[in-house]
Amino acid sequence: MFLRSRGHEVEVLTTASAQPASEAYPVHWISRRLPAPLRYAWGAVLSARIARRVDVVYSTGMIGRTRVGALVGRAPRVIKLTSDPAYERAVRYGLTKLLLDDFQRSRGLQIAGLKAMRDLLMSGAKRYVCPSASLREIAARWHLIDPSRIVVLPNPVSVPAAGDRDELRRRHDFTGPTLVFAGRLAPQKSLDVALRALAECEGVDLVLAGDGPERPGLEALARELDLEGRTRFLGAQPRDTVFELLTAGDAVLLSSSWENFPHAVVEGLAAGTPVIATDVGGVGEVLSDEVNGLLVPLQDPPALAAAIRRFFADAELRERLRAAAPGSVGGYAPERIYTQIEELLREAAT
Repeated sequence: MFLRSRGHEVEVLTTASAQPASEAYPVHWISRRLPAPLRYAWGAVLSARIARRVDVVYSTGMIGRTRVGALVGRAPRVIKLTSDPAYERAVRYGLTKLLLDDFQRSRGLQIAGLKAMRDLLMSGAKRYVCPSASLREIAARWHLIDPSRIVVLPNPVSVPAAGDRDELRRRHDFTGPTLVFAGRLAPQKSLDVALRALAECEGVDLVLAGDGPERPGLEALARELDLEGRTRFLGAQPRDTVFELLTAGDAVLLSSSWENFPHAVVEGLAAGTPVIATDVGGVGEVLSDEVNGLLVPLQDPPALAAAIRRFFADAELRERLRAAAPGSVGGYAPERIYTQIEELLREAAT
């Protein structure tokens, strides 16, 4: 809607399980129910049709399909990177258990094939937009990509006013020291580390908003660690409810082994809530240790537990971090970020 408000015509191509709601601009969609080969082929066809009549293609996904479409339609591309597509596929196919940084140095025929396909599909774009400098450093080492074309531009963050914190704590039954996690229960979040740390912090509760493939194993681990009375797995929640939880919590907890642009960190800070997190990927670009949160090494439950205990034992520290939180993410205002995206698209189209 921002681009339309600035006088640009916009068309959207997406995948969906059912027909998307009508918008003020054309929305073309590909059913997720189609078999994968047909889904990819139809996506390439639709992408090519759209590319023939637009000035620039902004790809935030479907990298392969938009690559074909832009080539056929002879339209310039700008690609939004959120991770390493080769790494995501390698994890999905069970080909690696390495962390993202280590994966960049890994070898093997199948891994090499995924990396070669990634580089080919990524090549030729006018610009690559990375939400974090850490991801830019990784992408700059990929073949067929010109590092000078990579731009670091964080994601915009807009947090609705959730209401009075004390009232929200009553509404969501936060009766004591409470940490909040919001996000997908996926391997990269390393929530087993969070649960093991919580087991060392008597009297502290953890509320988890989100769902994903790791949930059954995490619930089993919580039972094994005797945390059932101190952990609540809420499943997927509406956006407004997530912000209420982030506002009500004493701190946001993030134990990830990798993060590009940590939305839960930024949204928690914007809601006025400090963050306790592992210092990985783009987290340290948002979170400053002992300024708006606490940073600990990755995959280290004792260190995370020590940070949690310190946070709840030191009232002055809690208040200082909470006071600094909202102002520390003022640079992620939507108007500022969207304006820079508009400038990048204009530049690519000329």
